[in-house]
Amino acid sequence: MRKKAILEKGSKLFFFLCALFSIGAVLFICYFIFANAIPAIQQVGLWEFLSGNSWQPNNVPQEFGIFNMIVGSVYVTAGAIVIGVPIGLLGAIYLAKFCPKRIYPALKQAVSLLAGIPSIIYGFFGMMVIVPFILENFEGNGNSVLAASIVLGIMILPTIISISETSLRAVPKSYEEGALALGATREESAFKVILPAAKSGVVTSIVLGIGRAIGETMAVVMVAGNSNILPSSIFKSVRTLTANIVLEMSYASGLHYDALIATGAVLFVFILLLNMALGLLTSKKRA
Repeated sequence: MRKKAILEKGSKLFFFLCALFSIGAVLFICYFIFANAIPAIQQVGLWEFLSGNSWQPNNVPQEFGIFNMIVGSVYVTAGAIVIGVPIGLLGAIYLAKFCPKRIYPALKQAVSLLAGIPSIIYGFFGMMVIVPFILENFEGNGNSVLAASIVLGIMILPTIISISETSLRAVPKSYEEGALALGATREESAFKVILPAAKSGVVTSIVLGIGRAIGETMAVVMVAGNSNILPSSIFKSVRTLTANIVLEMSYASGLHYDALIATGAVLFVFILLLNMALGLLTSKKRA
């Protein structure tokens, strides 16, 4: 009994240290980002930094405005949501309620494979397939908001499908049986009964997918064109916040380096706001 008690206490201590390490890592990252970002923002000016549309680190004086990149990130993420969310939700509903058992393992494995493909492979696919298709059939040179949105829409599918399917399967079977007993079709029970009951998990999957889309870098760099302009259409080139950081971090120094970290801080705040929104939505659902 004494050995069991010691083992129990040791396990609790180990789990506590693991949790403490996770919290400490997050706090350390927050401290590093904001400690380096705040001086740059103070020097440039918060309003000038967020609303300026000129990014000229080699000019005298230097200019650091990220408004075009904020808009570009929002455009690309919104496009990914429009493309990825409906397909992901419909795919999750099919896998959870309509997929034949004999083909379910293959489809489930395909979704898992999508999650494991490196982002640079998605970027190559976009460069070799999506960009030439847009170039041949639409205006512009192919590297555009649309190309980045399509690539990101595909990339967020595994997150949305997996989490949404799990949530749909967690809905009690009695919900579907009751709807069918009242005369609803299988489609009506899926969309009007089961999907609303799984709302919390579905919203979580969408928010996590949005977080993936906002934070993606390599694939976007390869297909978006990376021009620091305010895009006037989905066929125009665009530069996102993540792309700006990865393109210039290797040679940046001084205020330029700190401004890039400040760009990362803005992105970090976006992710925090998304997580807060998710927390509010799920808490309202539980209430």
